[in-house]
Amino acid sequence: MTAITIGVVDDHPLFREGVSRSLAEVSDFDVVGEGASGEDAVSLATESRPDILLLDVSMPGGGLDAIAEILSRSPRTKVLMLTANEEVDTLSSALQRGASGYVLKGVGSRALAQAIRQALQGTRVISQAMSAKLVENSLRGAQSPAGQLTPREKEVMDLVAEGLSNKHIGLRLDLQEKTVKHHMTQILQKLGATNRTEAAIKWRDQS
Repeated sequence: MTAITIGVVDDHPLFREGVSRSLAEVSDFDVVGEGASGEDAVSLATESRPDILLLDVSMPGGGLDAIAEILSRSPRTKVLMLTANEEVDTLSSALQRGASGYVLKGVGSRALAQAIRQALQGTRVISQAMSAKLVENSLRGAQSPAGQLTPREKEVMDLVAEGLSNKHIGLRLDLQEKTVKHHMTQILQKLGATNRTEAAIKWRDQS
């Protein structure tokens, strides 16, 4: 049986050692390295090319910032975030940067082993609590007026909020001024605003 190679990167020594010890007890798991920073994670990926790299978010060098470099150095490595951070924005950022999953600390050893196997099979692994938060955020965004805007309308509103005129928004987005005016008409209606200033205020409050 071919062993599943694993790297563990976390700046809390006791936690890191505990995770490594727990995983090493699984018959087909082989912990090939540890680290305490984003730089360590990149080095570990480069030198050992583990199947799975468990990576904390909050540590020197930043876990999120290391993801792209890790995958660049070792494309076959699956990055699985193992963190106490329960912010949905952080989860979204990790997934956008290429992480294969997001597991909260406090997970049991059996559940962590299962998450590792699922990630290796190509399944995106997200802790149940974080999945619930994602759904809640998605529903809240869809129900808010700002959530009803199209991607292009959101781009227009971002520039309106910066104080740009329709003409300058058109230049920035490569749109005709009359097209921008059409978008603004739709935006005002969706946001329930009577003018650009009111729309900008509502946009900032709801974004």
